[in-house]
Amino acid sequence: MTLEFVLLLLAGAFAGGFVNGLAGFGTSLFALGWWLQVMEPLEAVALALVMSVISGVPGIMVVRKSIEWPRLARFLIPALIGIPIGLRLLHEIDAELLKLVVAGFLILYGGYFAFRRELPRMTHDLPAVDASVGFAGGILGAVAGLSGALPTMWCSLRPWPKGQQRALLQPFNVIVLGLSAVWLLVEGVYGRALGLSILVAIPATLIATQLGIRAFEHLSDNQFRRLLIVLMLVSGVALVLRDLL
Repeated sequence: MTLEFVLLLLAGAFAGGFVNGLAGFGTSLFALGWWLQVMEPLEAVALALVMSVISGVPGIMVVRKSIEWPRLARFLIPALIGIPIGLRLLHEIDAELLKLVVAGFLILYGGYFAFRRELPRMTHDLPAVDASVGFAGGILGAVAGLSGALPTMWCSLRPWPKGQQRALLQPFNVIVLGLSAVWLLVEGVYGRALGLSILVAIPATLIATQLGIRAFEHLSDNQFRRLLIVLMLVSGVALVLRDLL
């Protein structure tokens, strides 16, 4: 490992860990920009999946008492059905084009709501929509590592306390991305060099995650909803720049 490699590895680990600790998602979106400068795309994505799980577990512990298992199941069970469909589609569709389409939705959504004084409040219980969002999240997670995009957009419209929103997003992402990592492990992606990168990245990820969690604890419910929406905008722009540069 060169000094440049280690510095970029640690920078990505810190950025991804902090955002995940703060918002409950976003490791891949905020870490890959650093890692893709020194790693092959498949290795960078594989590393991001592992770091997403590692940084997600402390967040789950923070909101574990707020997890509503029936609500989580409405999202997660359809997502588990969507994952194998996404893996099958992985070799048949243009993943880069799909990322740009998702990025467009994130930018439009985040740009529209980020600067509005009043945020929408979807108060009705809509289990069919929950299931559809979870199903699409499973597919996007398998195809492009974007499992959290649609669930985060949907949750930011709900008037749930920040603990309830995170109690849905965090375990959803950890399970979907964790299963994707297991799939890559079975395919033999995690070799010795990547394993060493994981060991180097873990301390920075965990430290940054704790800092992000502390920041999360000081946010009000409305501030957290606005944070999710702004991160949608930033994530969309980051996706576009990463694929175009």
